Amino acid sequence: MVTFQLDRSSPLPLWAQLEAELRRRLESGEFDDGFPTDAQLVSRYEVSRHTVREAIRHLNKTGVLRRERGRGTIVNRAEFEQPLGGLYSLFRSIEAGGVEQRSEVIEIGTQTNAEASNWLGLNEDDDLFYLERIRFAGEAPLAVDRAWLPLAIAEPLLDVDFSHTALYDELERACGIRPNQGWERLMPVLPSFADRDRLDLKRNDAAFFLERLGARDGEPIEWRTTTIRGDRYRFVADWSTNDGKGLQLHAQV
Repeated sequence: MVTFQLDRSSPLPLWAQLEAELRRRLESGEFDDGFPTDAQLVSRYEVSRHTVREAIRHLNKTGVLRRERGRGTIVNRAEFEQPLGGLYSLFRSIEAGGVEQRSEVIEIGTQTNAEASNWLGLNEDDDLFYLERIRFAGEAPLAVDRAWLPLAIAEPLLDVDFSHTALYDELERACGIRPNQGWERLMPVLPSFADRDRLDLKRNDAAFFLERLGARDGEPIEWRTTTIRGDRYRFVADWSTNDGKGLQLHAQV
């Protein structure tokens, strides 16, 4: 029985009303066992197929749903959440979700990298510590992570097994230092062929691309780029009032 009725006298288009209602139901978990077909939505909400398809199209655009040939409309469920605004650890984010994390090390060693050196305030031909990993949540790939640090700081990390540990934990243990400042930039990206293959993504599947500069007391010590599957991870900003002085971004570190 329908308890929600679209308001045909409202200036808000029917498809927009339907989109909002479907989003509400998605967020409440009503469609965890499967999303209705277009025909079912047409019948339940007494609207045209065009209205249903327009609502679904907008939900597709925001990544909430996706269409798959032979399977119909699929709900995108992000399995891991990360609050914005702190120097977080992907290792911690995964395990906080109750899932075991592991890494497959693609490369660990020394290299020169002009872009990383520029961000770290070093000469372009300075040797850097370099770590490239595929990060797994359970048995599924989640991210391709690349990190560069000054070799003068991070050389002891060359002997570390990064299969089941976090870079920051090992940096603190072996080198006595840990980032306490920094910034991060997040953008959508279509990954390279190599990263698509590593993350088990299809050709047109988008992902998050993160760039991070980590520092210790104002001194840059880490440049990192990470490509993360958008269907398994999401970032959340929590805005709260701060003693009447406006909005402040809070995050867990």
